[in-house]
Amino acid sequence: MKIVDIVCSAGRTGFYFDDQRAIKGGAGHDGVFYVGDPRTEGFQAVRQAGESISVMIVLEDGQIAFGDCAAVQYSGAGGRDPLFLAKDFIPIIDQYIKPQLVGKDADNFRELCKMMEAIEVEGKRLHTAIRYGMSQAILDAVAKASGRLMCEVVADEYGCTVSETPVPVFTQSGDDRYNGADKMIIKGAQVLPHALINNVEDKLGKNGEKLAEYIGWLRDRILQFRTDESYCPVMHIDVYGTIGAIFGNNNYAAMADYIGKLGEIAKPFHLRIEGPMDCDCDRETQIEALAGLTRELDERGIDVELVADEWCNTLEDIMLFADRKAGHMVQIKTPDLGGINNTIEAVLYCKAKGIGAYQGGTCNETDRSAQVCVHCAMATQPDQILAKPGMGVDEGYMIVFNEMNRIMAMRKARKALGK
Repeated sequence: MKIVDIVCSAGRTGFYFDDQRAIKGGAGHDGVFYVGDPRTEGFQAVRQAGESISVMIVLEDGQIAFGDCAAVQYSGAGGRDPLFLAKDFIPIIDQYIKPQLVGKDADNFRELCKMMEAIEVEGKRLHTAIRYGMSQAILDAVAKASGRLMCEVVADEYGCTVSETPVPVFTQSGDDRYNGADKMIIKGAQVLPHALINNVEDKLGKNGEKLAEYIGWLRDRILQFRTDESYCPVMHIDVYGTIGAIFGNNNYAAMADYIGKLGEIAKPFHLRIEGPMDCDCDRETQIEALAGLTRELDERGIDVELVADEWCNTLEDIMLFADRKAGHMVQIKTPDLGGINNTIEAVLYCKAKGIGAYQGGTCNETDRSAQVCVHCAMATQPDQILAKPGMGVDEGYMIVFNEMNRIMAMRKARKALGK
């Protein structure tokens, strides 16, 4: 079935674009706003509304497939592509991508994505956000053209099996880590709470005591309010390199001592620590440090998992971290990888290497990008998937949880009818 048109519309995301350079430079808070001047090119304010582009692929039988282009919260930072504004990039899609896809058969997701990702504008690859949204729309188009679910297209083309059970959902609280945790417990989130421990003095504690106290509070909160003793969520805390900041990025013994204590406090729940150190200099230094701490924990039998995040943005990065066993689990930040074909390959690669696969993303996505990511996850079966978009807990969890259940219900109904 042929593609006959591509139509774009500007949209909003579930969070904001934040100028990371200005924030690190001391921009203050005033309610939800940041106070101060932006420092990153393209920003009109330190915090501004997140933008997306919905890409709609029209098929010759009138069906409409769609995906959403979106970029991470800290757009334009850390070597990422520039700030993603709809007015700047809709013309790119219309001028460079639409002529390449219109008239093509929507019959092969991988091949169409390969073609789309090879398009260059003035010698540069398409913005990661464009490749992200276009690949979602292509997957939906192939699924609609062939009468399959998106997850079934992925399973058929990559030789995997669609899960018959839900993938564990990881919820994130932002700074509202206490009320947010309560919401997660009520909803029965399987992995929680992220917690945003991104400051030593206010959140970790100069000796790590504030995080230890929080984990103890969270443990007791779950035990007090869970309605079923079988509810045993994983605690996953993102510490943004703050443990390395107080003990030293290469002081594996001291970091392992502290992380081991956190693991004991968390019991009977399993603990994961994301981003224990952040080596600002380069990827190789980060890999060496994280691999060293991973070995230290393993050799001492400390039952806490480390999750790679910083310097682990592209498919190439993820493969290197997995090869070097830098962490027990890798976060696969879906928008940073460009096309969702790369997310699929990243999950499958991690699983083949025996490394945990966390199919993540950003709070600054849309309901549609989250739904399509669920289909990828149901086909590739990562260890966990992020509830997104937003930081409100309920909304992101609802979108991801409900899409998984739709998939399972539809496949079950088809099977009952012998289809």
